[in-house]
Amino acid sequence: MATIKTARTTASVSAFLNGIPDARKRSECRSVGKMMREVTGARPHMWGGSIVGYGSYRYRYESGREGSWFLCGYSPRAQNLTIYIMPGFSEFAPLMGKLGKYKTGKSCLYIRSLDEVDTDVLRELVGRSVAVMRSRYQTE
Repeated sequence: MATIKTARTTASVSAFLNGIPDARKRSECRSVGKMMREVTGARPHMWGGSIVGYGSYRYRYESGREGSWFLCGYSPRAQNLTIYIMPGFSEFAPLMGKLGKYKTGKSCLYIRSLDEVDTDVLRELVGRSVAVMRSRYQTE
């Protein structure tokens, strides 16, 4: 059975954030991180080499494969700040309409800058997504 490549590590979140060369992106990551810590009540941990995650949940597939993943997180990518909304976006359509300028993948919210989104709506989106995950899974 394959081992998941993105797992929680003991790497320093502060060192990772301090290593972000772009000052705006570094500041935005700190802002999103502060919001996620307040929403989850969890300390940040590195997941793999480039994702900062908050909290965790246990999952198990029908195949028997199981593991742990973060409740919410973010990663400063080259073009966007990627915010991980683990339940996806379909149940949050009303909020998404108020968020601002963004793109999405299955569980990824891509924003170019925090200036392009309503951060109060973003906080609510993260809070609701964490609540959904806590209602569905065993969480830490």
